[in-house]
Amino acid sequence: MPSHLDTAALARIRSLELRAKVIVEGLWKGMHRSPYHGFSVEFSEYRAYVQGDDPRSIDWKVLARSDRTFIKKFEDETNLRCQLVVDHSRSMQFGSGPMTKAEYAATLAATMALFLMQQGDAVGVTTFGQTLQEHIPARNRPGHLRRLMLELEKPAPPGATSLDLSVKQLSDLVRKRGLICLVSDLLAPVDKLEKQLGWLGAMGHDVVLFHVMDRAEIDFTFEKSAHFRDAETGTERFIDPATARDTYLNRLTVHRDFIRRACERQGIEYHWTPTDTPLESVLFDFLSARARKKGGPRR
Repeated sequence: MPSHLDTAALARIRSLELRAKVIVEGLWKGMHRSPYHGFSVEFSEYRAYVQGDDPRSIDWKVLARSDRTFIKKFEDETNLRCQLVVDHSRSMQFGSGPMTKAEYAATLAATMALFLMQQGDAVGVTTFGQTLQEHIPARNRPGHLRRLMLELEKPAPPGATSLDLSVKQLSDLVRKRGLICLVSDLLAPVDKLEKQLGWLGAMGHDVVLFHVMDRAEIDFTFEKSAHFRDAETGTERFIDPATARDTYLNRLTVHRDFIRRACERQGIEYHWTPTDTPLESVLFDFLSARARKKGGPRR
């Protein structure tokens, strides 16, 4: 995937919907220059229009974006249903770069919502902190995208102090099987995560996990001794980074490996997503992974 959009420039775009449009347009332009011919989330393929094809099969949206004429080969007529489940816990408010984890997660969810709905898929949004907070069922109708954007733009409410995804509540609300995309920093004890990921895996949905972390959390770039506050519990501890760095990095590696292995055991697709990763790259990698799962992208 060639050139990526600058995250700092994206962060200066205040409208979440406009930010998502810029990213999706960048994805289409990048795909136009790449060896990949195209994707849809139902992973039908495109092929070039040739004389004799039914003009009604032309994908006019692709033509408008790329000036190239493609025939969309649908695998079936049933559109995808996708529920975007976004972490609103307090730790998501941290950020050392242009975007906090919460802003990055909201932008990723908005980008996926826009991309999927442009293809005719149904999309919903669920936010959670200690419990499920807001739930908008998956739909594709006029005005629905705007409703999703408004929900994603809302700040996390006070009191959202820990990651405690109520998967049982989610399973009651999302009964039709489809795709569930969870966007979270997963800062929780591993025993709790094991149980939650197990529930997600058992729900019968196709589950994708985007593990979002800030670069400062990943590399522990802090230099001065200071009081560090646990974003979830509010507990403070005086830490000298020079002496704590190795222990922290080892624990982070163990935590991340645990999540990755738990996802493998539960059949959950895992995406490591630091907040300095270009969002068009995240979307492209997601689509590439889905295409491989369906038998490989066409080059």
